[in-house]
Amino acid sequence: GPRILLQEMSSKGFFGRLKQFDAYSKTQEDFRIKTSVGATVTIISGMIMLILFVSELHYYLQTEVKPELFVDTSKGEKLRINLDVTFHRLACAYLSIDAMDISGEHQLDVDHDIVKLRLSKEGKPVAEPEKHADLGEHGDKSEQKFLKAVTKEKEKEEEEEVKCKSCYGAETEQLKCCNTCEDVREAYRRKGWAFVNPDGIEQCEKEGWNDKMKAQKDEGCRVSGHLQVAKVAGNFHFAPGKSFQQSHVHVHDLQPFGLSSFNISHTFHRLSFGTEYPGIKNPLDGRKESDNAGSMMYQYFVKVVPTVYKKLSGSVIRTNQYSVTKHEKGIKLMGALGEQGLPGVFVLYDLSPMMVQITETRK
Repeated sequence: GPRILLQEMSSKGFFGRLKQFDAYSKTQEDFRIKTSVGATVTIISGMIMLILFVSELHYYLQTEVKPELFVDTSKGEKLRINLDVTFHRLACAYLSIDAMDISGEHQLDVDHDIVKLRLSKEGKPVAEPEKHADLGEHGDKSEQKFLKAVTKEKEKEEEEEVKCKSCYGAETEQLKCCNTCEDVREAYRRKGWAFVNPDGIEQCEKEGWNDKMKAQKDEGCRVSGHLQVAKVAGNFHFAPGKSFQQSHVHVHDLQPFGLSSFNISHTFHRLSFGTEYPGIKNPLDGRKESDNAGSMMYQYFVKVVPTVYKKLSGSVIRTNQYSVTKHEKGIKLMGALGEQGLPGVFVLYDLSPMMVQITETRK
């Protein structure tokens, strides 16, 4: 009865008083008029709200990087150098790659983890001779006969190689036998003799060394791969001639090629130190240098900065950035070594004592 009626009146009185604060009072349906202008305003307002929502969502999902600087306390690590360089007028047979550092570690004429691709004058790859497959029982009789003949000839050559062949007067206590053309060249170098004409040397004629040099004279070479070096200051270089150590001096023998000048025109397709991370910029990538004067010495002084990149996912990339300064000069060739240096490309790197830490964060 009366109690329920009083409660309804009090609730209506409360909501009635609350309606007085309505700033958006509604008109009756009979007094509402829909116009095309109102519809246009509604559509435009909806589009603006949608655009604002999408832009804010995109901004929220974007990541920003926060760089910090620390002292590099890491030690005992190796430094990986990734390289991909084209020499447009220097043949693969002439090119030698060496790496050395201040700790005394030397890597001469590096070929492990390095691929050399011969290039024609036009810059196209030169096809290497295909290797013969083992025909076995599946080949026909003529093919099997040919394979047996090749195998027999190879066994005969291996038997001959066991013999001690002449070093042509350059024998020493350490090197008494010269069974290959390289052995003869090494013996000549130890004696300080010029290895000018290999035509009269049986080992070189048999290996076709001179023909190989002449065939590749006008070719180019693309060198790709990586080096593993100690994490200390050092250098690696690309230079013509066989490299060797003589009285603790690094020497390149240029005499066998019989050339008065070498064209060191080159292009860096890639040069980096370690793993790449999002947004990294390698200053030498895509850099091209033309050696118009001939026998130029290009020196790239590189400052390597250890870098740690922390992703939002929690994964960590330990790598390096670098800056570079270039210097070049002409070389006068005299004997095995230029009077002012050696033509080639030299990358001299040093490591910064500071480390950069880059952390991904949400905006």
